[in-house]
Amino acid sequence: MQLDQATRRQLADTALAVVIGALVVTAASFHDSTTPVDYALITLGSLTLAAYRTAPRAVLAITTTTTTAYVVHAHPGPVSALPVLAAVHTAARVGHRAVAASASAVFLAGYMATGPTKQEIVERALLLAGWFLCALVTGLADRNWQAYLRQTEQRALEAERTREEAALRRAGEERLRIARELHDSLTHSISIVKLQAGVAVHLARKRGEEVPPALLAIQEAGGEAMRELRATLEVLRTDEPTGTPALLVERARAAGLAVDLRVSGEERALTATVDRAAYRIVQEALTNAARHAGPAKVTVELDYTPGELTIRVDDDGVAQPSRPPTPGIGLTGMRERVTALGGTLNAGPRAEGGFSVRAELPLGIPENAV
Repeated sequence: MQLDQATRRQLADTALAVVIGALVVTAASFHDSTTPVDYALITLGSLTLAAYRTAPRAVLAITTTTTTAYVVHAHPGPVSALPVLAAVHTAARVGHRAVAASASAVFLAGYMATGPTKQEIVERALLLAGWFLCALVTGLADRNWQAYLRQTEQRALEAERTREEAALRRAGEERLRIARELHDSLTHSISIVKLQAGVAVHLARKRGEEVPPALLAIQEAGGEAMRELRATLEVLRTDEPTGTPALLVERARAAGLAVDLRVSGEERALTATVDRAAYRIVQEALTNAARHAGPAKVTVELDYTPGELTIRVDDDGVAQPSRPPTPGIGLTGMRERVTALGGTLNAGPRAEGGFSVRAELPLGIPENAV
């Protein structure tokens, strides 16, 4: 069974407290003057260390009090200071320097009241003072190191965000440049072709002549090319979707397409990248259905699960498995969007007739994914 990080930390803290308590109890067992009360004080002061993450000052107060009482009563050796040393280190680590120094002074004062000779008292007190100083310094050093790591991580995130913003800005500028080039060049040329074809058709009909089918095809293709170009320019000039899949369905219905929308699972807010991809996939699938499916019925399904969003757009149009369509720019763009998000896309004719688009988009995707 996998344990979460908080549980693993608590188990590690408890194990450390037990080890410290065991060391002090073992050292105390070599002194004949140790009583059950002393063992109780050692146990309480040591096991309290298991809660140092949630209440460092309370742990420091309890451990210092119980361990000082123990050394005053039993006169043990320097090993008895281990619980207080650990509590001082952890308190200094979270920034309670004054409290940690005060606890060290209290314990050292209690410890100096013990000992068979004055020389031993001074030697042991100096030794413990060095230990406590190390505990304070290492606690502060660890605090500074953690602060440095957090600051470094924040700077890295800020640098990444700045790079993402710059990339998005450059991409937007490039889209606008392409849109201007298309508008200035292709729009003019296609308009002339459409205009000349229209004039030729009008003159032929005015003279009572039969209009050549090729000329009618040129006129129709010119109009379709203009509509396609305008739609492309609109996409290039629009960075974000201007609606939701539900709004796309409503627009398709208003245009005469029979569309049914079904939503399952717990609908929720999506990240900008997933939301944008979902909008474009539904938009492109409905556009293809309107152009190629004929008088068909279309079903749009959105299935929300904890880990992914599944989009399915099916129609019962004229597509057949025996005549698979050649992937165009729209399907290629959909596949690129889905792949960039780490998802999967399946698009093709259905066995029962018609066309199906199914996209699975993982949720929780970083904002710079696409």
